[in-house]
Amino acid sequence: MSSFRTSINPGVSTHTLGLSDQILTIGSCFADSIGSRLEQNKINCCVNPFGVLYNPLSIHKAIRYSIFQESAARHTYVQHEGICLNYDFHSEISALHQEELEKRITQTVGATHYALSNASFIILTYGTAWGYERTDTGEVVANCHKQPTHLFQKRLLSPKEIIRSFEELCVNLKKFNPRIRIILTVSPVRHLKDTLELNAVSKATLRLVCHTLQAQFDDVEYFPAYEIVTDDLRDYRFYKVDMIHPTEQAEDYIWEMFIQRYGDQSLKNFLKEWKSIQAAVHHRPFHPGTTAHQKFLRQTLQRLEELKSIVNVEEEITRLNAQLTHDH
Repeated sequence: MSSFRTSINPGVSTHTLGLSDQILTIGSCFADSIGSRLEQNKINCCVNPFGVLYNPLSIHKAIRYSIFQESAARHTYVQHEGICLNYDFHSEISALHQEELEKRITQTVGATHYALSNASFIILTYGTAWGYERTDTGEVVANCHKQPTHLFQKRLLSPKEIIRSFEELCVNLKKFNPRIRIILTVSPVRHLKDTLELNAVSKATLRLVCHTLQAQFDDVEYFPAYEIVTDDLRDYRFYKVDMIHPTEQAEDYIWEMFIQRYGDQSLKNFLKEWKSIQAAVHHRPFHPGTTAHQKFLRQTLQRLEELKSIVNVEEEITRLNAQLTHDH
């Protein structure tokens, strides 16, 4: 029978991921998606600590902040409707007063510095090659924070400047953590505000950059999240009602591809066991006090106890213990 889809074979990376590895994700929405799934599956992950960042230059800048534990310059702070924000970070990094925001940024940079120093992998997800450049300083911002449009010039970042920025970052990153490997991805989320035509130019720019960097650096790989959604799945049933963001089903498929490529065999074995345990932990019985369900709880608790030496399952154990009745 003929195949009615063009499937992608992710292959198996020569550098695999195990349960003991730490990962840092930074960038666009995919960094949140893959990071949250890593966390849910007990893999040590620092997920998008500075909030969603879209363009490569801002993503690289956030990592430089973390490597050198830099403080944000005074001119990068801005006010909007009584909220203090910073041009280099997402609006979720905000506070009512600048001093409070400065403290929060310092804490986030410090925590990310520590996570980065211990990371085996960093996943960078580029969302767009369009950047907003400040007319006063010439700096590309991570977020305009609804400031007047005349303060910025929107422009397409060139492959050359993105690659140059990455090269500078990579030198500093490898000095800081010589064993870290970099996984590049391009977000499959389309930026319709740029128009479909210019979104295509943006994604093509990012894809060219990733291809060039993968060929240039031995410790840089590209994971085809973009192609999995746009070429493999390629159907609106895999998009949410906004017709832009992938559904949970699509994200699950990408996750399976990611683990197929990067998970070592022990991690794959654990994930199979953990999926079964998660289903048991979240099971909602009609009659929780029955002898059968109490036996089921104790059996699940025993399975969790056996995992305590390799992953933190205290939350799950506490949850199940709370459901136990002690007259069985």
